[in-house]
Amino acid sequence: MHTLADLRAGKLAGITRLNLNADLSEFPEEIFSLADSLEVLDLSGNRLTELPADLHRLKRLKILFCSNNPFTRLPECLGQCEQLFFIGFKACEIVEVPGNALPAALRSLVLTDNRIETLPDAIGECAQLQKLMLAGNRLRQLPESLARCQRLELLRIAVNDFHVLPHWLLEMPALAWLAFAGNPLNDIHTEAPIRQIPWPQLALQQVLGEGASGVIQQARWQADDEASALEVAVKLYKGDVTSDGSPLNEMQACIAAGCHPHLIPVLGEIQDHPHAARGLVMALIAPSFVTLARPPTLESCTRDTYAGTELSLSTVKRMAAGIAAACGHLHAHGINHGDLYAHNILWNEQGDSLLGDFGAAAFYPDQDTGQRLERIEVRAFGILLGELLDCCGVGEAQAEGLRELGARCVQADAQQRPGFAEIAGLL
Repeated sequence: MHTLADLRAGKLAGITRLNLNADLSEFPEEIFSLADSLEVLDLSGNRLTELPADLHRLKRLKILFCSNNPFTRLPECLGQCEQLFFIGFKACEIVEVPGNALPAALRSLVLTDNRIETLPDAIGECAQLQKLMLAGNRLRQLPESLARCQRLELLRIAVNDFHVLPHWLLEMPALAWLAFAGNPLNDIHTEAPIRQIPWPQLALQQVLGEGASGVIQQARWQADDEASALEVAVKLYKGDVTSDGSPLNEMQACIAAGCHPHLIPVLGEIQDHPHAARGLVMALIAPSFVTLARPPTLESCTRDTYAGTELSLSTVKRMAAGIAAACGHLHAHGINHGDLYAHNILWNEQGDSLLGDFGAAAFYPDQDTGQRLERIEVRAFGILLGELLDCCGVGEAQAEGLRELGARCVQADAQQRPGFAEIAGLL
């Protein structure tokens, strides 16, 4: 975190990234002194309602964060910033998105948790757009011009007011990750039965992890009908809208997914929490399991990052078969995972794998739509398979069959892609 005093004193000259959280109500003119170097500007958590019309003077600006500010309109000056490819205005009060506020180089647009009812037709001119985050708004439809964004790979429209998914959306050639829970189109799902675990039976221990949707802690569960206690993991969900959707939709999907060897077992739902928090009790995963990759960076946009991971061909085959089987199980239960990524997979050196994080999961609105959703998720699997093979030091000839399968999974015509049942069978 930088300070306004240091900026004014010239101590930040030449920096490429500026993070100012200083209860600002106006854009500091001193920021323009960094015009020759500044690439990333983070003004989140202030009281800003507008940006200067000449923001384009920051000629190297590529990434802009303005989340948690009371903007009601996406600033039009953004459209004149030639190198700006990432725009983040999460949890503001935005109602209007002018078409000329969208720069030509735009790849990622994050407008989660605002008050947007419509998007401009001009969004179809954003030919580079790959990631569009719109969860937690008031959208009833998407402009048909969005179909022209042929590179769009990730779309989050959960917790809006959609009554149907557009037919053209389900046929977009590059779309691989789609989240749409919490809309009227899939509010007909009824909760699956699950064991109720009273809160007093759980003794919380250390925190294992925390994400946008909740906190996971190790715990000891002493059930009344069991002689010995069981070490488990407890996830308490937050009530806030995340970039993927609602944590409570995530919990519902976890329960409905049921049992599968490549999913983390859910043992029960927490009952009688003192603060009425919702949560699940899950199996405690052995420490030999680690996360397969890191989430995408701002630069990689929709692609995970692998820190020197090396995999054998047999390990790749084993993991790919397991994850394909898990996805087939989910889709057979009418569930679209929505976030099929390596960073949501746990694995060990034997090639065992577990698919987790149901934050973007959603139930099929109907069976016909579900078949199309499966083909979208198959593209995500194909991308994952290609990444795993890239971590494998074997020749192209040895991996030829898997590469061909991956190519079938990512082909532009979604309806020509194989289903997960066929993929699992081939693997």
